[in-house]
Amino acid sequence: MSVTETPDFQFELLATDGAARRGRVHTGRGPIDTPAFMPVGTAGTVKGMLPEQVAATGAQILLGNAYHLMLRPGAERVAEFGGLHRFMNWDGPILTDSGGYQVLSLTGLRKLDENGVTFRSHIDGSYWEMTPESSVEIQRLLDADITMVFDECPPYPCEADEAKRSLDLTLRWAERSKAAFENRPGYGLFGIVQGGVHDHLREESARRLVEMGFHGYAVGGLAVGEPAAERNHTLEVTTPVLPADRPRYLMGVGKPVDLVDAVERGIDMFDCVLPTRSGRRGLAFTWDGDLKLTNARFRDDHEPLDPRSSCPASRDYSKGYLHHLFRSGELLGWVLLTWHNLHFYQELMAAMRGAVEEGRFEEFAAGFRERQG
Repeated sequence: MSVTETPDFQFELLATDGAARRGRVHTGRGPIDTPAFMPVGTAGTVKGMLPEQVAATGAQILLGNAYHLMLRPGAERVAEFGGLHRFMNWDGPILTDSGGYQVLSLTGLRKLDENGVTFRSHIDGSYWEMTPESSVEIQRLLDADITMVFDECPPYPCEADEAKRSLDLTLRWAERSKAAFENRPGYGLFGIVQGGVHDHLREESARRLVEMGFHGYAVGGLAVGEPAAERNHTLEVTTPVLPADRPRYLMGVGKPVDLVDAVERGIDMFDCVLPTRSGRRGLAFTWDGDLKLTNARFRDDHEPLDPRSSCPASRDYSKGYLHHLFRSGELLGWVLLTWHNLHFYQELMAAMRGAVEEGRFEEFAAGFRERQG
């Protein structure tokens, strides 16, 4: 049986408005309404948040990372606890990054060849090897609902010749990842489109991955320093090559306006550390733009971040209090802004789903960009 015939994992396209899509991914652990944002739980936790709090923001799926969990506590140990869901007390679906990006970003600590990557742990300097086969096996031990193929993410900028070499290697690794993937009801495997910002390479990568056949397709190698205009153009070139009946995932993106831009170009799924990392640094994302709560202008501000929100962190605490927490180094500030940001991202996803369903996405996107400034 081919990967694309695995029962119980499918994508349901519910509505379109231009290139924007409203859909639903069906997994063995429940549905994922798209456009969807996946909070990042790199090491088995969304920093500063209880799993039930994350679920209450509207998140239906989390992202975990094979590289970090492989090094600590170890994929086998997680498997002994019953998999990552039981280990971290999360009942919904989990997508795991293959670890390729993290391994290949270890400049000076790794060696790349046809077989895979050998590298030294950033934790204790021990030597490890990761191959397409071992990456897929690690993700199986973690019990990921969505497994990502092992890929090479080239840097930006990257000349066409180097991007082509990297692309060909990634495609060979994708074939090996697919061969290593164990077909199980309710589980999926995503291919990753690479090719830098070179149109012909993106089109080739997408076409050849579609010929292999995957449950879904990710667009990788973006959000690595390229201007937003180049990223958007790359999406405009790439998404039309991908099948309409499979989910499309833009990896590592991004700011709220980046998400709107990408949905407008046919993307369904996202992950990014920005809402959590920014929350720990005092930055709040709101419908009216970003607010740096550490700024002195918020010291005497009695208004909450969003009095209309159903999120207590957004509704029940003044900006002046949040300013005080960060100026005092209190951890509660991290928690409240992380909570607020994650809730805002889920509200944004829900608003985009509604806009597509009602055929007013272009109007929604224009208004959102204007308010963001």
